[in-house]
Amino acid sequence: MHPAALRSAFPAAILAAASFVGSQSPLQPEIFRETDGDMTVRMPAPVGSLRRIEASSNLQQWQTLATITSNGTAEFRDSAAVYHPSRHYRFTEAPASGAFPGDHFPTTSGDAIIRPINHATFLIRWNNLTIYCDPVGATSLYTGLPKANVILITHSHSDHWSSTTTGNQRNPDGCAIFAPQAVHTAMSATLKALTTVMNNGATTTTAGGLGIEAIPAYNSNHPPGSGNGYILTLGGKRLYFSGDTGDIPETRALQNIDIAFLCMNIPYTMDVNAAVAVVRAFRPRTIYPYHYRNQNGSFADLRRFEDLVSTDLGIEVRSRPWY
Repeated sequence: MHPAALRSAFPAAILAAASFVGSQSPLQPEIFRETDGDMTVRMPAPVGSLRRIEASSNLQQWQTLATITSNGTAEFRDSAAVYHPSRHYRFTEAPASGAFPGDHFPTTSGDAIIRPINHATFLIRWNNLTIYCDPVGATSLYTGLPKANVILITHSHSDHWSSTTTGNQRNPDGCAIFAPQAVHTAMSATLKALTTVMNNGATTTTAGGLGIEAIPAYNSNHPPGSGNGYILTLGGKRLYFSGDTGDIPETRALQNIDIAFLCMNIPYTMDVNAAVAVVRAFRPRTIYPYHYRNQNGSFADLRRFEDLVSTDLGIEVRSRPWY
């Protein structure tokens, strides 16, 4: 069977149910299967309220999938549903304090919460740390978001590195910045004092227990050694984000990656076919396609990417709104 056909054929026997746990409400969640096998769960909730969506295969052990800010409806699309013969969902009210919207991933030091911001920019909340990758863009993108304890910058192009945004988003009480030499050279004296230069192959561990490894990221538009991809190790999980790269052997050789962020736009990085080939080579457990706006303003075909990655290797594709 062609890999693309597996995605629609695999989830035929999924059984699912949903419920709401919290204050009395006459409204119950609804659940339905998308044409690609994903499950969407949603329910009405007050605008601005926070809901957590949890999943279980046995009604005994529950895992938080995401914390969601309601726009009148709390909704979550579960792209891992195809790997579970039965799947139970429940919404709960998020705690009144300390809750943070985003996708949850369990680690040995509590959940890591991932939140896309725009294009190549996202943040991770983990173990009392706020970690930003490539913070750039309008101030409005960061309204209400916490300041960074750690900032990682992949390379010097303007859609990945901004002196203004980096300065605005750093925590004034302490921030460690990691960047390649070309970015460091362009920094103000204030930012240079906070920055550790990492070239390909360098490794370090922050005071908060975050492991960082800089790895090659290059193609015909990005000379070797000019930028980094990064592997983060946090609470026993390994996260990879690509920066701008092509289909290179160093990426194909990655091992034991739990969560990956892979660029996909033309003509600067990879087209859909190349990105699929790379993902199926290093087999992350979860892949976020990001950086997928093309030079002409169109977007890479995420549905085609998802179909071609398929389900035969056990890779979950998480398509999220980055734009």
